Amino acid sequence: MIDKGQHSVLGIDVNAIDYEAAVDRVITAGKKRESMAVTALAVHGVMTGVKDNAHNFRLNQFDLVCPDGQPVRWALNWLYGTELKDRVYGPELTLRICQAAAKEGVPVFLFGATQEMLDKFAERLCEKFDGLQVAGSQASKFRTLSEQERDELAATINDSGAGICFVGLGCPRQEVFAYEMRDRLNMPLIAVGAAFAFHAGLLEQAPPWMQKRGLEWLFRLTREPGRLWKRYLTTNPAFLTRLVLQKIGLLKGRTDTGKKPSEEILFG
Repeated sequence: MIDKGQHSVLGIDVNAIDYEAAVDRVITAGKKRESMAVTALAVHGVMTGVKDNAHNFRLNQFDLVCPDGQPVRWALNWLYGTELKDRVYGPELTLRICQAAAKEGVPVFLFGATQEMLDKFAERLCEKFDGLQVAGSQASKFRTLSEQERDELAATINDSGAGICFVGLGCPRQEVFAYEMRDRLNMPLIAVGAAFAFHAGLLEQAPPWMQKRGLEWLFRLTREPGRLWKRYLTTNPAFLTRLVLQKIGLLKGRTDTGKKPSEEILFG
Protein backbone atom coordinates (compact mmCIF):
# COMPACT_ATOMS: atom_id res chain seq x y z
CA MET A 1 0.00 0.00 0.00
CA ILE A 2 1.53 3.31 -1.12
CA ASP A 3 0.33 6.76 -0.06
CA LYS A 4 3.05 9.41 -0.24
CA GLY A 5 0.80 12.42 0.14
CA GLN A 6 -0.04 15.22 -2.25
CA HIS A 7 2.42 16.90 -4.61
CA SER A 8 1.92 19.83 -6.97
CA VAL A 9 1.64 19.00 -10.66
CA LEU A 10 1.37 22.40 -12.39
CA GLY A 11 -0.30 23.85 -9.29
CA ILE A 12 -2.75 20.98 -8.74
CA ASP A 13 -2.22 18.79 -5.68
CA VAL A 14 -2.14 15.15 -6.84
CA ASN A 15 -1.76 12.20 -4.48
CA ALA A 16 1.15 9.86 -5.01
CA ILE A 17 -0.96 6.82 -4.22
CA ASP A 18 -1.70 3.32 -5.46
CA TYR A 19 -4.97 1.47 -5.94
CA GLU A 20 -4.83 -0.35 -2.61
CA ALA A 21 -4.37 2.80 -0.54
CA ALA A 22 -6.98 4.75 -2.53
CA VAL A 23 -9.59 1.99 -2.10
CA ASP A 24 -8.79 1.74 1.60
CA ARG A 25 -9.35 5.46 2.14
CA VAL A 26 -12.66 5.44 0.29
CA ILE A 27 -14.02 2.32 1.99
CA THR A 28 -12.96 3.56 5.43
CA ALA A 29 -14.79 6.85 4.86
CA GLY A 30 -17.78 5.01 3.38
CA LYS A 31 -18.16 2.73 6.39
CA LYS A 32 -18.05 5.75 8.73
CA ARG A 33 -20.37 7.78 6.45
CA GLU A 34 -17.79 10.56 6.27
CA SER A 35 -17.87 13.24 3.57
CA MET A 36 -15.04 13.03 1.07
CA ALA A 37 -14.35 14.34 -2.45
CA VAL A 38 -12.32 12.08 -4.73
CA THR A 39 -11.32 12.31 -8.37
CA ALA A 40 -8.86 10.73 -10.78
CA LEU A 41 -7.20 13.25 -13.10
CA ALA A 42 -5.52 12.68 -16.43
CA VAL A 43 -3.77 15.47 -18.37
CA HIS A 44 -7.02 17.14 -19.42
CA GLY A 45 -8.27 17.16 -15.84
CA VAL A 46 -5.09 18.77 -14.53
CA MET A 47 -5.17 21.39 -17.27
CA THR A 48 -8.76 22.38 -16.44
CA GLY A 49 -7.38 23.57 -13.13
CA VAL A 50 -4.39 25.25 -14.73
CA LYS A 51 -6.59 27.33 -17.03
CA ASP A 52 -9.33 28.30 -14.54
CA ASN A 53 -8.53 29.87 -11.15
CA ALA A 54 -11.90 28.91 -9.68
CA HIS A 55 -11.51 25.29 -10.74
CA ASN A 56 -7.93 25.32 -9.49
CA PHE A 57 -9.33 26.22 -6.08
CA ARG A 58 -11.95 23.46 -6.25
CA LEU A 59 -9.46 20.74 -7.17
CA ASN A 60 -7.10 21.75 -4.41
CA GLN A 61 -9.88 21.29 -1.83
CA PHE A 62 -10.32 17.62 -2.80
CA ASP A 63 -9.47 15.00 -0.21
CA LEU A 64 -8.00 12.62 -2.78
CA VAL A 65 -6.80 13.33 -6.33
CA CYS A 66 -5.54 10.16 -8.01
CA PRO A 67 -3.06 10.15 -10.93
CA ASP A 68 -5.44 8.77 -13.57
CA GLY A 69 -3.28 9.27 -16.64
CA GLN A 70 0.16 7.75 -17.17
CA PRO A 71 1.63 11.22 -17.92
CA VAL A 72 0.38 12.44 -14.52
CA ARG A 73 2.05 9.44 -12.85
CA TRP A 74 5.23 10.08 -14.83
CA ALA A 75 5.11 13.72 -13.72
CA LEU A 76 4.97 12.70 -10.05
CA ASN A 77 7.89 10.33 -10.54
CA TRP A 78 9.95 12.87 -12.52
CA LEU A 79 9.33 15.85 -10.27
CA TYR A 80 9.33 14.14 -6.88
CA GLY A 81 10.85 10.67 -7.27
CA THR A 82 7.69 9.00 -5.98
CA GLU A 83 8.48 5.77 -7.86
CA LEU A 84 4.82 4.98 -8.54
CA LYS A 85 4.66 1.80 -10.61
CA ASP A 86 1.13 2.30 -11.89
CA ARG A 87 -1.49 4.99 -12.31
CA VAL A 88 -4.83 4.94 -10.49
CA TYR A 89 -7.19 4.80 -13.45
CA GLY A 90 -10.75 5.96 -12.72
CA PRO A 91 -12.60 3.05 -14.38
CA GLU A 92 -10.33 0.49 -12.71
CA LEU A 93 -10.58 2.30 -9.36
CA THR A 94 -14.37 2.09 -9.71
CA LEU A 95 -14.25 -1.69 -10.04
CA ARG A 96 -11.86 -2.09 -7.13
CA ILE A 97 -13.98 0.11 -4.88
CA CYS A 98 -17.09 -1.88 -5.83
CA GLN A 99 -15.31 -5.15 -5.10
CA ALA A 100 -14.31 -3.89 -1.64
CA ALA A 101 -17.76 -2.37 -1.07
CA ALA A 102 -19.39 -5.73 -1.78
CA LYS A 103 -17.04 -7.45 0.67
CA GLU A 104 -17.48 -4.83 3.39
CA GLY A 105 -21.22 -4.37 2.94
CA VAL A 106 -21.07 -0.71 1.87
CA PRO A 107 -23.96 0.19 -0.51
CA VAL A 108 -23.24 2.47 -3.47
CA PHE A 109 -25.23 5.13 -5.31
CA LEU A 110 -24.81 6.00 -8.99
CA PHE A 111 -25.35 9.56 -10.21
CA GLY A 112 -25.01 11.00 -13.70
CA ALA A 113 -25.28 9.90 -17.34
CA THR A 114 -28.62 8.56 -18.60
CA GLN A 115 -30.95 6.13 -16.85
CA GLU A 116 -30.33 3.55 -19.56
CA MET A 117 -26.60 3.72 -18.94
CA LEU A 118 -27.04 3.61 -15.17
CA ASP A 119 -29.27 0.54 -15.38
CA LYS A 120 -26.76 -1.33 -17.55
CA PHE A 121 -23.89 -0.21 -15.35
CA ALA A 122 -25.65 -1.35 -12.16
CA GLU A 123 -26.61 -4.68 -13.75
CA ARG A 124 -23.04 -5.41 -14.80
CA LEU A 125 -21.60 -4.38 -11.45
CA CYS A 126 -23.96 -6.69 -9.58
CA GLU A 127 -23.14 -9.55 -11.95
CA LYS A 128 -19.43 -9.00 -11.42
CA PHE A 129 -19.44 -8.48 -7.65
CA ASP A 130 -21.66 -10.84 -5.71
CA GLY A 131 -23.28 -9.08 -2.77
CA LEU A 132 -22.81 -5.54 -4.06
CA GLN A 133 -25.72 -3.35 -3.00
CA VAL A 134 -26.71 -0.56 -5.41
CA ALA A 135 -28.78 1.59 -3.08
CA GLY A 136 -30.06 3.81 -5.87
CA SER A 137 -29.30 5.71 -9.04
CA GLN A 138 -30.35 8.99 -10.62
CA ALA A 139 -29.67 10.21 -14.12
CA SER A 140 -28.35 13.66 -14.87
CA LYS A 141 -30.76 16.39 -15.92
CA PHE A 142 -27.94 17.72 -18.15
CA ARG A 143 -28.38 21.26 -16.90
CA THR A 144 -27.67 23.49 -13.92
CA LEU A 145 -29.74 22.60 -10.88
CA SER A 146 -31.78 25.02 -8.79
CA GLU A 147 -31.22 25.21 -5.04
CA GLN A 148 -34.38 23.22 -4.44
CA GLU A 149 -33.31 20.50 -6.89
CA ARG A 150 -29.86 20.42 -5.27
CA ASP A 151 -31.33 19.94 -1.81
CA GLU A 152 -33.78 17.29 -3.03
CA LEU A 153 -30.96 15.40 -4.74
CA ALA A 154 -28.81 15.52 -1.60
CA ALA A 155 -31.72 14.16 0.43
CA THR A 156 -32.35 11.38 -2.09
CA ILE A 157 -28.73 10.23 -2.00
CA ASN A 158 -28.37 10.52 1.80
CA ASP A 159 -31.67 8.75 2.45
CA SER A 160 -30.82 5.88 0.08
CA GLY A 161 -28.59 4.24 2.66
CA ALA A 162 -25.55 4.43 0.38
CA GLY A 163 -22.06 4.78 1.82
CA ILE A 164 -20.40 5.75 -1.48
CA CYS A 165 -21.62 7.83 -4.41
CA PHE A 166 -20.09 7.48 -7.86
CA VAL A 167 -20.43 10.56 -10.07
CA GLY A 168 -20.21 10.35 -13.86
CA LEU A 169 -20.77 13.76 -15.44
CA GLY A 170 -17.56 14.21 -17.40
CA CYS A 171 -14.65 16.50 -16.57
CA PRO A 172 -14.85 19.17 -15.15
CA ARG A 173 -18.57 19.03 -14.32
CA GLN A 174 -18.21 15.99 -12.10
CA GLU A 175 -15.46 17.68 -10.08
CA VAL A 176 -17.64 20.79 -9.66
CA PHE A 177 -20.46 18.51 -8.47
CA ALA A 178 -18.22 16.70 -5.97
CA TYR A 179 -16.85 19.98 -4.63
CA GLU A 180 -20.27 21.59 -4.20
CA MET A 181 -21.98 18.50 -2.76
CA ARG A 182 -19.27 17.16 -0.45
CA ASP A 183 -20.55 18.95 2.64
CA ARG A 184 -24.14 17.96 1.86
CA LEU A 185 -23.57 14.21 1.52
CA ASN A 186 -22.52 11.87 4.32
CA MET A 187 -20.31 9.72 2.14
CA PRO A 188 -17.40 9.86 -0.31
CA LEU A 189 -18.19 11.21 -3.78
CA ILE A 190 -16.05 9.58 -6.45
CA ALA A 191 -15.78 11.42 -9.79
CA VAL A 192 -15.04 8.63 -12.26
CA GLY A 193 -15.46 10.13 -15.73
CA ALA A 194 -16.11 7.60 -18.47
CA ALA A 195 -16.28 4.62 -16.10
CA PHE A 196 -20.07 4.49 -16.39
CA ALA A 197 -19.99 4.24 -20.17
CA PHE A 198 -17.06 1.80 -20.22
CA HIS A 199 -18.52 -0.62 -17.71
CA ALA A 200 -22.04 -0.35 -19.13
CA GLY A 201 -20.54 -1.61 -22.39
CA LEU A 202 -21.46 1.56 -24.30
CA LEU A 203 -17.95 2.92 -24.89
CA GLU A 204 -14.86 1.03 -26.01
CA GLN A 205 -11.71 1.25 -23.90
CA ALA A 206 -8.21 1.52 -25.31
CA PRO A 207 -6.32 -1.79 -25.42
CA PRO A 208 -4.04 -2.43 -22.41
CA TRP A 209 -0.82 -1.86 -24.37
CA MET A 210 -1.95 1.65 -25.32
CA GLN A 211 -3.06 2.42 -21.76
CA LYS A 212 0.29 1.29 -20.38
CA ARG A 213 2.19 3.57 -22.77
CA GLY A 214 0.08 6.62 -22.11
CA LEU A 215 -1.62 6.47 -25.52
CA GLU A 216 -5.22 6.24 -24.41
CA TRP A 217 -5.73 9.81 -25.63
CA LEU A 218 -4.74 8.72 -29.15
CA PHE A 219 -7.21 5.84 -29.08
CA ARG A 220 -10.04 8.13 -28.00
CA LEU A 221 -9.02 10.74 -30.56
CA THR A 222 -9.37 8.20 -33.38
CA ARG A 223 -12.87 7.34 -32.11
CA GLU A 224 -14.11 10.93 -31.64
CA PRO A 225 -11.85 13.22 -33.69
CA GLY A 226 -14.43 15.97 -34.17
CA ARG A 227 -14.99 16.37 -30.44
CA LEU A 228 -11.55 15.66 -29.04
CA TRP A 229 -8.96 16.94 -31.53
CA LYS A 230 -8.66 20.38 -29.95
CA ARG A 231 -8.49 18.97 -26.42
CA TYR A 232 -5.62 16.61 -27.11
CA LEU A 233 -3.64 18.47 -29.77
CA THR A 234 -3.46 21.65 -27.71
CA THR A 235 -3.73 20.43 -24.12
CA ASN A 236 -1.07 17.71 -24.24
CA PRO A 237 1.73 19.97 -25.57
CA ALA A 238 0.77 22.68 -23.06
CA PHE A 239 0.99 20.13 -20.23
CA LEU A 240 4.43 18.94 -21.32
CA THR A 241 5.76 22.46 -21.75
CA ARG A 242 4.60 23.53 -18.31
CA LEU A 243 5.94 20.34 -16.77
CA VAL A 244 9.42 21.08 -18.10
CA LEU A 245 9.18 24.65 -16.79
CA GLN A 246 8.21 23.33 -13.34
CA LYS A 247 11.10 20.86 -13.39
CA ILE A 248 13.69 23.56 -14.13
CA GLY A 249 12.16 25.98 -11.64
CA LEU A 250 10.66 28.56 -13.99
CA LEU A 251 7.14 27.52 -12.96
CA LYS A 252 6.69 27.28 -9.20
CA GLY A 253 3.61 25.09 -9.23
CA ARG A 254 2.04 26.88 -6.27
CA THR A 255 -1.26 25.39 -5.09
CA ASP A 256 -2.50 28.46 -3.20
CA THR A 257 -3.22 30.78 -6.13
CA GLY A 258 -6.72 29.57 -7.00
CA LYS A 259 -9.72 31.81 -6.41
CA LYS A 260 -12.71 30.52 -4.44
CA PRO A 261 -15.79 30.45 -6.70
CA SER A 262 -18.06 33.41 -5.96
CA GLU A 263 -21.22 31.33 -6.41
CA GLU A 264 -22.33 27.74 -6.70
CA ILE A 265 -22.86 26.41 -10.20
CA LEU A 266 -24.09 22.87 -9.81
CA PHE A 267 -24.55 20.90 -13.03
CA GLY A 268 -26.60 17.82 -12.45
